[in-house]
Formats: sequence, C-alpha cells, structure tokens
Amino acid sequence: MGELAQMSWVEVTGYVASVLVFCTFYMKTMIPLRVVGILSNVAFMIYAAGGRLYPVLILHAILLPLNCVRLIQMQTLIKKVRDAAKGDCSMEWLIPYMQSRTLQKGVLFRKGDAADEMYMLLKGSIRLKDVGVTIHPGTVIGEIGIFAPSRRRMDTAICESDVEVATISNDRVRQLYHQNPKFGFYLINLVTDRLLQNLSKVQSAARNAG
Repeated sequence: MGELAQMSWVEVTGYVASVLVFCTFYMKTMIPLRVVGILSNVAFMIYAAGGRLYPVLILHAILLPLNCVRLIQMQTLIKKVRDAAKGDCSMEWLIPYMQSRTLQKGVLFRKGDAADEMYMLLKGSIRLKDVGVTIHPGTVIGEIGIFAPSRRRMDTAICESDVEVATISNDRVRQLYHQNPKFGFYLINLVTDRLLQNLSKVQSAARNAG
C-alpha cells in the first residue's frame, strides 16, 4: 500500500510537470515563460527522483540553473531599459570604444555620402549646411545616416575650424545599440529630436516663403 501511494504521488508530480511544460507554449512574454520553466524543472526533478529516472533528473538539474540565469538576465535588461527611458544618457562611456582624430577646416562629409561612421565632437565646431545648425563639443553627429534606409548622409557637415572628433564605425554602433539599452534610447531620442528640428525649420522656411 505504501509503495502504491508513493507511486501515485510520483505520478501526480509527473503530470504536474507535464502540464507546466505545456503551459510554456502559451506564454507570450519571456518572464512568465522562464518562471513556469523553472517550476517545471523543479517538478520534473522531484518526479525523476521519486521514479529513479536519472537521465530526466540530470537533464532538469542542468536546465534549472540555466533558466534561473536567463530569468535574472531578462529582469536586469528590463530594469536597464526602464532606467534608460527615465533618464538622460551621458555619452562619456562611449569614448573608449572610439578613435580620436584631428581634422582640418573643411568638409567632414557631404550629403549623399555613405554613412559608415558616427562622430562625437571633442573640440571645435561643425556646421550642418542644409539645416543651418552649428554642432558644439560633446555632441554626437552622423547618427541619422547610420539608421537611414539608404545609409547615406542626410546633410553636409563642414568643420568651421580645425576640430578633434572621436569616431566609431557603423557596425560597432549597431552592436552597442543592441547591447546597451541606454545607448539605444539615447540614439532614438537623438534621431527623433534632430528630425523634429529639421521638420520645424522646413515648415518655418515654407511659411516665410509664403
């Protein structure tokens, strides 16, 4: 009788574990999926230990810490995204990923050129010809072209004097965009702000012309 009761308890645990695995296929977001996955790992480990199913026990003993790590990583990422959405982003941390370069007075890039780099101005000033905006030290420039469908420069940038810039490649920008939520939010805000400013100038010029 005791053995039968024990087997019934083990079987119930196995059914619970199976139901939990089934539920994971209906999870639409990662956090609930990982939580249910962890619960199913625990249930399967109890079931396997009771039924002496050691391959199943070993499998879920490996999957359990993996699911726990992924859950912590996802929660950390969500926290970073929320923090990024709430606050401003200092770009000083980006400098170690960039290369410093001194440029002489003249054209930095022309409208229509391939957008293969993004710049941060360190010294001097750069003027965007078409929109009539002067860029000062500490400002990022060239980000719109990197994310534009054409991957082309949207304006002509002219160094008003000898300038010092820090540069970062197109590919590196995209890597950091996916790795660092704060950087991603900063670029989204920056691109949106620049486009709104440009739209405002065009509308203002149209009104003055009318």
